[in-house]
Amino acid sequence: MLGVLAISGINAQNDCSKFYPLTEGTKFQITSYGKKDKLSGVIDYVVKASTGDAATMSYEMYDDKGKMIVTSEYDMTCTNDGISIDFKSLVAPGVIEQYKDMEVDITGTNLLLPNNLSAGQSLPDADMLMIVKIEPIAMKLNAKVFNRKVEGKETITTPAGSFDCFVITYSHESKMGIKFSGTAKQWLAEGVGMVSQTDYNNKGEIMGKSVLTKFEK
Repeated sequence: MLGVLAISGINAQNDCSKFYPLTEGTKFQITSYGKKDKLSGVIDYVVKASTGDAATMSYEMYDDKGKMIVTSEYDMTCTNDGISIDFKSLVAPGVIEQYKDMEVDITGTNLLLPNNLSAGQSLPDADMLMIVKIEPIAMKLNAKVFNRKVEGKETITTPAGSFDCFVITYSHESKMGIKFSGTAKQWLAEGVGMVSQTDYNNKGEIMGKSVLTKFEK
């Protein structure tokens, strides 16, 4: 019975999203760089589990010295025309895990990615609210992604190969006492997912880059 479920889940996931390969066992690696292209970290992803209408993405994050600093996972769910990505993915890896032994309440709106994209298209906003209860106070973390827009198509090359991509730009903001905000430009390839991303501050200065360095389906 388990074998049948696994096979049917894989087939459904291949049809679910044009962009993210949700076949169980798919692996990919994103390498991040800070200012002046200095290595800042590496994240290894794997599709941990896949069913007929959802998949669990697991990841391990390593620092610039190759030391693993956090592991976590989040879900992707099929919609009528694409996928819905767990809103917990909106915050930086490891943030939620810092409070795993505390009383935490997390709510939000998932990030939607339709299969059919076109230049000039606007995409829905996403947000997350995390409340950490530490008596006698409650700390709040707000994170949101907005002004998502499909800018067009470009072909880019990374260590993992050359890819025809849709280009999506968006604004982001997070607040936990101090507010951080900026914009980003992301390249998505069909059957692969995110190939590259460049992050900017509010002055338009590049703050960091992330690129696909390995992909194994």
